[in-house]
Amino acid sequence: MTRRDEIECWLTDMDGVLVHENQALPGASDLIQQWRDQGTPFLVLTNNSIFTPRDLAARLRTSGLDVPEESIWTSALATADFLKSQMPGGTAYVIGEAGLTTALHEAGFIMTDTNPDYVVVGETRSYSFDAITKAIRLIGKGARFISTNPDATGPSAEGPLPATGAVTAMITKATGRDPYVVGKPNPMMFRSAMNRIGAHSENTAMIGDRMDTDVVAGIEAGLHTILVLTGISDRSEIERYPFRPDEVLRGVDELVVREPIETEL
Repeated sequence: MTRRDEIECWLTDMDGVLVHENQALPGASDLIQQWRDQGTPFLVLTNNSIFTPRDLAARLRTSGLDVPEESIWTSALATADFLKSQMPGGTAYVIGEAGLTTALHEAGFIMTDTNPDYVVVGETRSYSFDAITKAIRLIGKGARFISTNPDATGPSAEGPLPATGAVTAMITKATGRDPYVVGKPNPMMFRSAMNRIGAHSENTAMIGDRMDTDVVAGIEAGLHTILVLTGISDRSEIERYPFRPDEVLRGVDELVVREPIETEL
């Protein structure tokens, strides 16, 4: 097990770790600034594929966090990175928002609904019956089925919303085909993030608030795992799982290095 003082690179989840309901959590701003001041490689990860890194950087700034867009890694970027490695210059029919379509365009993919290599489903707030029907028919004709993330629901002020996993479940039921899911808890998302910053699993840590995504994927990727209790999982939930994080902290404020206060003798 890697000791915390041996960590040279950091991956961290966003919601429930750095922010909650668009408000920065205690210590989050200081931790980001600490990493930037020290030149520590880091990435903020999110399974949300709706927004581009530029969008998310702007949203984080309104929450009081100064995170450069190049330090944000989304499931859309991870999906585009994976598909580029599999079929450079391929084609895709996409159900999703700008975060996903932009990532695929920048990876060299062509968006089409005519015999695409892939059907890619990501987060969107405007799923349409026609688009889902088209996806089902294209998969039936041989298009490979990809999903950015498995999350069945997402949060809103009014309550849970159906998310990517709920829509892909409907497509799976109609086609008999399961998607390949790139985002957490697939450790591939962590590996692609580490490649982005030139990190190695032996000296990289993952901070998350969920045992079933952040921690398990971090363990499978060989990372030092830190669970914070400011989001989904609490101490009682840890007991439900056969695996354990390397550390359990109250929040990211415990990772901020405080300068000692000098006192006069």
